Amino acid sequence: MLSLAILGFLAEESMHAYELRRRISDLMGHSRPISDGALHPALTRLRASGLVERVGQTRGSGPPRQVMSLTDAGRTELLRRLAEPEETEITNGSSFFTLLAFLGRLPEGDQARVLRRRLDFLEAPASFFYRDGEPQRAEDVEDRYRRGMLLLARASSRAERAWLRETIAELES
Repeated sequence: MLSLAILGFLAEESMHAYELRRRISDLMGHSRPISDGALHPALTRLRASGLVERVGQTRGSGPPRQVMSLTDAGRTELLRRLAEPEETEITNGSSFFTLLAFLGRLPEGDQARVLRRRLDFLEAPASFFYRDGEPQRAEDVEDRYRRGMLLLARASSRAERAWLRETIAELES
């Protein structure tokens, strides 16, 4: 997801690696901070692949500031990754939110197709806890904290499914 976030933010504007790291950290939240030790190797891989380029930007009398920019190949790769997300980018909530942050770059028909994949995933029976191979419902769990997990997940899933249905309907009309 780090490379998708890099491509997505650089599609918006060229920026210094420090600003890029800050924006990615803001998007991914405090639970998944992005360090320089993760960002710089990712940028190096994207540059080696021809998706990102580093350009010196002059500013006053100081040395040129190194700014990252997306190449045409990078824009093409971003659109491909958005239109054809991996299964984990649909099923993992954090990964899906990263995908969602840049999904507006796709044509509406492609947006609807990606959102429908997420909706299909959310509508399949699932749980954090299973008994005899069947997902446990919150009402069947005695432990209050596990029940709380299930109730919170149910409420979040309902809200997300409602938003997905509404947005898909708008995109398809």
